[in-house]
Amino acid sequence: MAQNIYDEPEFFHGYSQLPRSVHGLDGAPEWPAIRRMLPDIKGRRILDLGCGFGWFARWAASEGAASVLGLDLSENMLARAKAETREPHVEYRKADLETVELSAGAFDLAYSSLAFHYIQDLGRLLEAVFHALAPAGQLVFTMEHPIYMASTRPGWLARDDGRKTWPVDHYALEGQRVTNWLADGVVKQHRTLGTTLNTLIRSGFTLRELCEWSPTAEQVAAQPALQDELHRPMMMLISASR
Repeated sequence: MAQNIYDEPEFFHGYSQLPRSVHGLDGAPEWPAIRRMLPDIKGRRILDLGCGFGWFARWAASEGAASVLGLDLSENMLARAKAETREPHVEYRKADLETVELSAGAFDLAYSSLAFHYIQDLGRLLEAVFHALAPAGQLVFTMEHPIYMASTRPGWLARDDGRKTWPVDHYALEGQRVTNWLADGVVKQHRTLGTTLNTLIRSGFTLRELCEWSPTAEQVAAQPALQDELHRPMMMLISASR
């Protein structure tokens, strides 16, 4: 079973204060880049893996999705998602993505935001998603970039010239990484970029696009704190098709 850190009171309280938790998709600076990677939503059957508070599910419903199924392991997340959702064709279910079973050909688009780096057996999950997509269905997901996850020490390291570098620790050593983010003992799974892409391909997918996300100049001008995200990619955005 996957770690259910989102139901730990300390972690959930901290996560609930993040801009993306308060403002939804508008609080996620990577959202404009993700939006460009998505197909037309109208009439699609959507699967939202690690749906969290339901921000994407509700957006998809507003864009004309035929149905949206959001899956999450956290009861805290699901409770808020259900409380804030009025659309009758949006459904939420509790599910462990490590073991989830999905019906064949039941969806046209699978989406996931910052959940896959928690999954130990990513190959199994991707095979299940491939099986659940209709022919020509698409998968669009985001996850922490392995360069970012390989940084096991907090903060920046100052160089002699005063500039900042990001410490990459044992990038090639894949497996579990335990970090202290919002709470102690948060478990994530580190994989190289090559391993993630090859796992996707071996699961049957055709890679459509990879974006090693960084903010635009306009975003940095509007939110100067995003300047730090130019030093190393924090996350990657991937689109693939069945």
